[in-house]
Amino acid sequence: MAKKTILQVVCTVALVALCACGVAASPSSPAGAGCRKHVARITEYGGVGDGRRSNTAAFATAVADLSLRAGDGGAALVVPKGKWLTGPFNLTSHFTLFLDHGAEILASQNLEDWPLIAPLPSYGRGRDEPGPRYSNFIAGSNLTDVIITGRNGTINGQGQVWWDKFHAKELTYTRGYLLELLYSNNIIISNVTFVDSPSWNLHPTYCTNVTISGITILAPLNSPNTDGIDPDSSSHVKIEDSYIVSGDDCIAVKSGWDQYGIKFNMPSQHILIRRLTCISPTSAMIALGSEMSGGIRDVRAVDNVAIDTESAVRIKSGVGRGGYVKDVFVRGLSLHTMKWVFWMTGNYGQHPDNSSDPNALPEVTGINYSDVFAENVTMAGRMEGIPNDPYTGICMSNVTAQLAPDAKKLQWNCTDVKGVASDVSPVPCPELGAAGKPCAFPEEELVIGPPELPTCSY
Repeated sequence: MAKKTILQVVCTVALVALCACGVAASPSSPAGAGCRKHVARITEYGGVGDGRRSNTAAFATAVADLSLRAGDGGAALVVPKGKWLTGPFNLTSHFTLFLDHGAEILASQNLEDWPLIAPLPSYGRGRDEPGPRYSNFIAGSNLTDVIITGRNGTINGQGQVWWDKFHAKELTYTRGYLLELLYSNNIIISNVTFVDSPSWNLHPTYCTNVTISGITILAPLNSPNTDGIDPDSSSHVKIEDSYIVSGDDCIAVKSGWDQYGIKFNMPSQHILIRRLTCISPTSAMIALGSEMSGGIRDVRAVDNVAIDTESAVRIKSGVGRGGYVKDVFVRGLSLHTMKWVFWMTGNYGQHPDNSSDPNALPEVTGINYSDVFAENVTMAGRMEGIPNDPYTGICMSNVTAQLAPDAKKLQWNCTDVKGVASDVSPVPCPELGAAGKPCAFPEEELVIGPPELPTCSY
């Protein structure tokens, strides 16, 4: 893999930004390409884009009305230029939410507009607090054929009020997410900017066939738990050509929490992450876990860039999680200013309650990294499995980590891990023995979503 300069990284970020500004094509695009037969503007339902008056009723009425067209070619709701303040709202099937250039949907900052909903069955409780949780800003359940797209309009969670209350410990319930879809399939999210989520940004959960392409996610670097994209117990998920600045992991693959995730037993699998650019000084570019009790397998990360980020592809688990993380294939990382290039954690201690099973140990095996270049690195590897439950089958090949001026003298700290390494610099720990060939990567292509995104003009 060619070593990238800072100029090349800047160019990569610029290209991603251009991808996120894709303009829709001709109005004659056929319905079969994902375009909708019926089109309406939010103004037709009484919407006012002045940033002050509430449009909660307008969005609810619009979605309810357009849902009646689901069986007749589907429907698109167009949000034109303006600032559209609203409380949480749901989507429907065979539906497109289209944000025009200059359109900004603003989440209400009045907590009374956010009703309480049940916790996810694979979590057993809210992630922040026990019991129910606040609703998500944009949501849907048991949907099919949903598209969120546009001409780079913005969905703004206005999360500061939530962050302040979270830090002050003034919240009784868990914060909602900016977008959460449950039990849904054939989802496309493209050419939209997500800003200042109260907590996690995009949370496809119990979903199949999800494409997330050409989006931008922005949150202050000190904002709490503002993960970028969190596929959760979901299958066939493609994340590509996107740019994320986050106060937490840019991407976190999850599958339920301790005994609740074990019982729900729905893995996250067949996930492709490519051409991502991430900035997250206190978290990972891609995290696997820590809520991984339903299992994570067949994750492929290709040609991704991290800048000023704590770690690259991090595995997070611990005693009580159960489940597994296996068949992970990472190829082509360009990393610039990193605390750790490789980080695996076996002591993640957060649990939903006191009934977690201490005998539920995770299986972590078949983790492959190849063609990795990193510069300005503090420490090459912090690899920590679990006593009597080591992380095995780790492979590293063609890795170069150039050290920062203040780099640690000890570059590798390895405990309870086993694997092999080839052409790795600095020289890795003894637990990673010499390998005679490059690390594995699947030859068969992982096919997810349509070969081309629909391009429709509304």
